[in-house]
Amino acid sequence: MIERWINWYNELLTGTGLSDGMVLFIENTTIILITIILAILADVIVKRIIIIFIARLAKRSKNEWDDVFVKRRVFNRLAHLAPALIVYSALQYIFDATGLVSFLENLTQAYMILLVLLVIDSLLNALHEIYSMLPISKGRNIKGFIQVVKIIFYFVAIIMIIAIFSGETPKTLMAGLGAMAAVLMLVFKDTILGFVASIQLSANKMVNVGDWISMPKYNADGDVIDISLNTVKVQNWDKTIATIPTYALVSESFNNWKGMEESGGRRIKRSISIDMNSVTFLDDAQIEKLGNFNLLKDYINNKQKEIVEYNKSLKLEEGIVTNGRKMTNLGVFRKYLEEYLQHHPMISKEMTFLVRHLQPTDKGLPVEIYVFSNDQAWANYEAIQADILDHTLAILPEFDLRIFQNPTGSDFHKLTE
Repeated sequence: MIERWINWYNELLTGTGLSDGMVLFIENTTIILITIILAILADVIVKRIIIIFIARLAKRSKNEWDDVFVKRRVFNRLAHLAPALIVYSALQYIFDATGLVSFLENLTQAYMILLVLLVIDSLLNALHEIYSMLPISKGRNIKGFIQVVKIIFYFVAIIMIIAIFSGETPKTLMAGLGAMAAVLMLVFKDTILGFVASIQLSANKMVNVGDWISMPKYNADGDVIDISLNTVKVQNWDKTIATIPTYALVSESFNNWKGMEESGGRRIKRSISIDMNSVTFLDDAQIEKLGNFNLLKDYINNKQKEIVEYNKSLKLEEGIVTNGRKMTNLGVFRKYLEEYLQHHPMISKEMTFLVRHLQPTDKGLPVEIYVFSNDQAWANYEAIQADILDHTLAILPEFDLRIFQNPTGSDFHKLTE
């Protein structure tokens, strides 16, 4: 149809008595103008009418995936193919079989390949975003796989473009690249390592976006905000961004606090060192004093009865320290801490709950608090454990116990007075 119209137009121009060169010039100029007009018209129809219509349909639809395709500009990039196809189709009717026509055809083909590549890129981005909306995405991150697929398409597009301009087939070019495999392995070493690491991270559910991880070697301590083929980005608590190589999360150790966050509690592990010289048995006055503590009233009454009955059963003399059982100020203090923490509203009663002695050292006898707070927020968590430690230090003298600390200048000053 088009060739018939061009032949008719050629005969019409020839009949006017124009030279062959002028006829060819007018004919080609007409074809170029018509091609430009059709390309512009196609661009307007597709972008201003069809794309807008699709966008309105997506907004009215209840599905979210079609909105993602519009947001990622999949249809907009696809629309660029319409003018390119018109130009490519018209090139065979312009000029004679010259090198310029061949070059323009190759250039147009390369342009269309790049357009298809951009469409595939947008499509993969849209599919990844749709996947991120699904519940399964919380446990498996596929961004690394998406990037690998993109790299494959980029590689194929580059091979096809080179084949178009070189005149060789893609198969021949691929065979020639086999000799460069060692070089490619070296160039894409990080990409290959990242790809393998991405598979392991995803398959073993080692880390996901939103997890709190810490990796001191890379100054990383915060939430994972992005996992890509080559890097993992962590937003630290001071709002700085730490970048970790993806393969480092597989080859090296790191802490993932996801288990703690899912448990509903956050561990408090603090200890104070007691001066062992201040540990003594309780006398009657101390027992009476501590028995007035609301948290210790029942414990001391029951414990005292138990000790008296035990000592009577062995017919031991009272008043001798080495005879029978007696309460110590440290033991009662430990019980007080247990009761205090049991009544604390921000301490979990379902998780590990310990108040224990650690190995004595030349720094004293450590008494460790090992419990979990109900509030995981950093500021609140720090406030809770600080409040507990403040209270512990302040109540210590009531049990005639002393905290251990190395002597300071004021201590030596008191000795000289």
